[in-house]
Amino acid sequence: MTVALRQTPLTSESSETLDPQNWDEIRAQGHRMLDDMIDYAANIRDRPVWSPIPDEVRARFHDHLPLKPCDLGEVYREFADSILPYATGNVHPGFMGWVHGGGTAVGMAEMLAAGLNANLGGRDHIPIEVERQIVEWTRAMFGFPEGASGIFVTGTSMANLMAVLVARTAAMGQSVRQRGLGDEGARLTAYTSTAAHGCIAKAMDLAGFGSNALRCIETDRYHRIDVTALRARIAQDRDAGLKPFLVVGSAGTVDIGAIDDLDALSALCREEKLWFHVDGAYGALGILSPVLAPRLAGLENADSIAFDFHKWGQVPYDAGFLMVRDGRQHRETFAAPAAYLRREVRGLAAGSPWPCEFGPDLSRGFRALKTWFTLKTYGTEKLGAVITRTCALAGYLEARILAEPRLELLAPVQLNIVCFRYRAADANKVNGNIVIDIQESGIAAPSTTILDGQLAIRAAIVNHRTDTCDIDALVSAVLEFGAQRSSCSDGIIPDIEPSPPLAM
Repeated sequence: MTVALRQTPLTSESSETLDPQNWDEIRAQGHRMLDDMIDYAANIRDRPVWSPIPDEVRARFHDHLPLKPCDLGEVYREFADSILPYATGNVHPGFMGWVHGGGTAVGMAEMLAAGLNANLGGRDHIPIEVERQIVEWTRAMFGFPEGASGIFVTGTSMANLMAVLVARTAAMGQSVRQRGLGDEGARLTAYTSTAAHGCIAKAMDLAGFGSNALRCIETDRYHRIDVTALRARIAQDRDAGLKPFLVVGSAGTVDIGAIDDLDALSALCREEKLWFHVDGAYGALGILSPVLAPRLAGLENADSIAFDFHKWGQVPYDAGFLMVRDGRQHRETFAAPAAYLRREVRGLAAGSPWPCEFGPDLSRGFRALKTWFTLKTYGTEKLGAVITRTCALAGYLEARILAEPRLELLAPVQLNIVCFRYRAADANKVNGNIVIDIQESGIAAPSTTILDGQLAIRAAIVNHRTDTCDIDALVSAVLEFGAQRSSCSDGIIPDIEPSPPLAM
């Protein structure tokens, strides 16, 4: 039975587009928006790092679905009044709570990507060549061979999941995509450290193995995976009839920024014939710093690397990346031909292989453009110098803590993350309140973590704008709010051994 669609007569109103009736007006509004955002970044120190959201502002975002048009200028005023003042704060140099990049004015080239509105899932257009250029630059950066592949994703959590899937295909063959894990998959086991990011366990869950298939190996005093214990656990699992297939090393752990012995891990994986993946969410880009690069020895031997350009690379969110040594295995994991995605040798449907063959997404934004602008404008030497400086600032904060009797260092400073606390009788409660007090004051934005049962004030110095004055402001705020919350402990608490200083 054929059902005829009822035709709606075309009128001038129904044929109207979403383009403005007056391009000059929207051009002027666009210039105001751009100028305001440049002023926002240029004058960021005049603002608090973070401001609590007033109830009346939060309530504005519970409005009903808009049915009628609203003037763009009015919508922008609401943004300026109710969104701009209450952002996360990571543009501010006093933001040290989590490993968030500060972004740059150059990164606002993302508006150009919005204007192009390119879909980077596939087909033959120059935005895909821009992404391929970043893949080649990244391949050179990490010393990967010809034939390596790479792809932009939302962030390292997604890149780690994709790496687990590639490792699964390498271990079980491409047919696993049709037949599933089965009994063989139930015997596969993976390994990482107790200091690894929680997204590794989540990736094992989402990949169908279950988080129990991930063995979390203890760490040494510097929070690096214990390679001897790892080797022993692999042998134990083999003896039990299980099938080890994946080791995930960390280049910059979430709590303190520790770097596993990647050289030793890569050697072990070659010996045991295991897939060696590195979660380098922010630490992998330390390869751009001549000071830090030697500590990443072995990274070039990884089978895959996940990292974010939006952290130490200072590219605006989001710009995660996955690099895979064997591009064929990468493609075999995700390629899914379909009639409506037919490849041609010429025309717009040419340009195979397409990015959608290397990841789960067909609809993909032009993340590569803001990354391309950043790398082209600043160059890797300058970005590497910024990375080195953030670590030097962490060393400066470490020295301030060690020189202040009221403060206690809780972990060795590995890269750019410093974990410490204010000495007090009820230290966990006091330090938790100190962090919230500082956040609400707008002076700085540290965060907390738990190390050996102790709540630590965690300062992650990532923003290229951060300077010694911002470190001093944080220390002063901790001391001021700490004095208000509690008196110093009368007991003597042994200091942790300071880490060796970075050669600058």
